[in-house]
This record gives sequence, structure tokens and C-alpha cells, in this order.
Amino acid sequence: MSPIRYRPAIPSDAALIGRLHADSWRRHYRGAYSDAYLDGDILEERTAVWTERLRGEVDADRYTIVAVSEGLIVGFARTRLDEDPAWGALLDNLHVCSELKRQGVGRVLMAETALVLGERRPTSGLYLWVLKQNTDAQAFYRAQGGVRVEETIRGPFPGGGRAPSLRFAWTNPSGLLS
Repeated sequence: MSPIRYRPAIPSDAALIGRLHADSWRRHYRGAYSDAYLDGDILEERTAVWTERLRGEVDADRYTIVAVSEGLIVGFARTRLDEDPAWGALLDNLHVCSELKRQGVGRVLMAETALVLGERRPTSGLYLWVLKQNTDAQAFYRAQGGVRVEETIRGPFPGGGRAPSLRFAWTNPSGLLS
């Protein structure tokens, strides 16, 4: 595999992001999202969502960073600034293709997220929600310095369903840069 480049997402990335997003949800969200939804045409639905999101990211309040290797998007992170008055910016998506997990792609995506956040909102915190059933992701966020600060039932998710979810937070996201 060629070296991985990290860059801001552009509208033409929507289909590749949608494909990775659908694959990640199918692998990790069973039990929280309905099987009928995950087994359906989630690829078309996720591509449409990302087409709309990337079209709307012309303002400075939302941004998506992609990891690209050999012309394929192998990871992405999307952040929404000023999402919560107490916790700051929401990292509402972080996904890495299954073949590259535990190889540093997620860590670099989080560092790139923190870098942009520091430029746009230097005093902002960062937080995300992770399904309680996704213990691998929780371990990753802890390794990145995230602190579990809340547990709640979230949903309904796309296709229906609700599930226990955990809020992880970074009061000083600049720690993700090291």
C-alpha cells in the first residue's frame, strides 16, 4: 500500500466516503441499528448523505478530513464546531477501513482534526459519542487521551433503534497533536 495522505474532503469524495461509512456501520453497529437497515441499500443512502454534507461544508463550522491511499479513501473524520456549549466541537464521524485498523490512521485523523479545531476554535473542547457495545473504539479513544464523561441511551438511529452510548471528551484537544 502506498503512503497515506491526509487532506480536506471535497464533494467528489462523497461516494468513497459513503462506501467506507456503510461498511463500517455494517461491521460495528449491529444490535444498535436495525439489521433490515444495515442489510438494505445503506450504500446509496450514505452516499446521498455525504453528497449533501460535503456540498454544505463551505462554511467554517463543519469539516471532514480524509485519509487517501492509492486513490481510495481509507479513513475519514468529520467535525462540527460549537455543537455543545459545555463540550465544544463534536467529532461526529471517525471511520477507518478494517484492513488498516491499528496502523495509526485513526490517530492521525484525530490529530488532523485537533489541528483544524485549534486553528478555528483554539479554546474549544472536543467530544464524540460511541456505542457502548463498541469496546474497541472505546479503547482507542482512551489511548488518545479521551475521558468517558457520560452514558445515555441515544437514538433513534437511521433505520430505527436506540442503544446505550458513551460520551468521550477532550477538554484540551491539542494533546492529540503529540
